[in-house]
Amino acid sequence: MKIKEAAEMFSLPIDTLRYYERIEIIPPVKRNESGYREYQLQDLNWIFLVTNLRKAGISIESLIEFSRLAQLKDKQNVEQAQKDILNEQLDELNEKIAELTQTRELLEYKINSFDDHITQFKLGKVTPDNVEKLWEFNKKSEE
Repeated sequence: MKIKEAAEMFSLPIDTLRYYERIEIIPPVKRNESGYREYQLQDLNWIFLVTNLRKAGISIESLIEFSRLAQLKDKQNVEQAQKDILNEQLDELNEKIAELTQTRELLEYKINSFDDHITQFKLGKVTPDNVEKLWEFNKKSEE
């Protein structure tokens, strides 16, 4: 598969694929006799993995290390090091998901109670002394 097809397959700019190869996030792609890249199944798997790990927030540096480990000839302890990188990213992603879930719950609460809050405000029932403490919302939702 040519670079244009691979780029289209993953909705990436061609320059991004070249960049990933240049900084060794993806292993070197075989080239044909004319020097053009010929992406194989393994290359496409790497692109897919890297693209999704980037979406999950993994750093370029971590991706470089992950890829470097995969290309080592001496595979002793490599698998665990790679797995550690993936586990660290999963932990970070789970933290982000928890934060986003709390934010979504607050937004849903504000949307669902918006009309009532406006009515209470217009009726003068909401004052600076009895306004709700939004920072306590997440504490309530955790209980």
